[in-house]
Amino acid sequence: MSVGMRPLRVIEFFAGMGGWRRALGRGAVLAAAYDISPPALATYARLWGERPIARELATLPAAELLRHGADTWVMSPPCQPFCRMGHRKDLEDPRSRAFVHLMDLLAEHPPERLALESVVGFLGSDAHALLAARLREGGFQAREYTLDPMRFGLPNLRPRVFVVASRRGLADRAVPDLPPAPLRGFLDSVEDPGLYLGEALRHRPGLDLVTADATRTACFIGGYGRRFVGSGSFLETERGVRRFSVAETARLLGWDPVPAFPEEVNAEGRYKLLGNGLSIPVAAWVLAQVSGPPQLSLPKPSDSHSK
Repeated sequence: MSVGMRPLRVIEFFAGMGGWRRALGRGAVLAAAYDISPPALATYARLWGERPIARELATLPAAELLRHGADTWVMSPPCQPFCRMGHRKDLEDPRSRAFVHLMDLLAEHPPERLALESVVGFLGSDAHALLAARLREGGFQAREYTLDPMRFGLPNLRPRVFVVASRRGLADRAVPDLPPAPLRGFLDSVEDPGLYLGEALRHRPGLDLVTADATRTACFIGGYGRRFVGSGSFLETERGVRRFSVAETARLLGWDPVPAFPEEVNAEGRYKLLGNGLSIPVAAWVLAQVSGPPQLSLPKPSDSHSK
């Protein structure tokens, strides 16, 4: 993606497995990526051929930031300070330190463009007010969206807040309103029998159960690999009830092709990276507000997939 003939030069903060990078598509230049999670570092390196910089962002010096020569910042800061399960401590949460420091850097050295993703609880928070103030002071035009992949053709309920801002103006694009595709098009062609719950079926009364004909799944969170109730949907088949596989979860988040994880990241770690990540087509649409028509097409699931 580019503005005119000049490609975006992007820093990906809180990089995770590189969801923003995937959403950028072809044409953008990744100036740097930052993360400190070992599974994220290993997965990002496996997918993109380079490791993020393993630095705590709360200590990022302005001089290092400026050396990257980036004109665009993308980020998905930790959402726990704004979640019910995270006790909603907002800026008082230690996990907000990196975000606050980035807001200080934004005031001193504003980029040309910024895109941020967070949970709905971010709206109305002190962190939200801080971001809005920094964008206003920096002369940005900004828009806020609450977007759900269900409107982008994906059968996955995952409402998220996106803030997109530019000092060069924003495109005016209508939010898609596509019907979600049937779930069966996102399923593996060969089931993994190890995904069936067995004794864990005692949790059945609290599970969000769906069938292959459904056009909705619940939001998959980072704890899907170890939690049951409230962590995402479970598939009900003639054989019983099972988890969605890592590959199926990735497809429901718009990863096409399915990412190849490193062997050292176990299934629990893979679910966590996906659950803490982005819905790729939604993020791509948001980036199109500052970068021109998206290079990433919306998913067109087939009737079956290999694992």
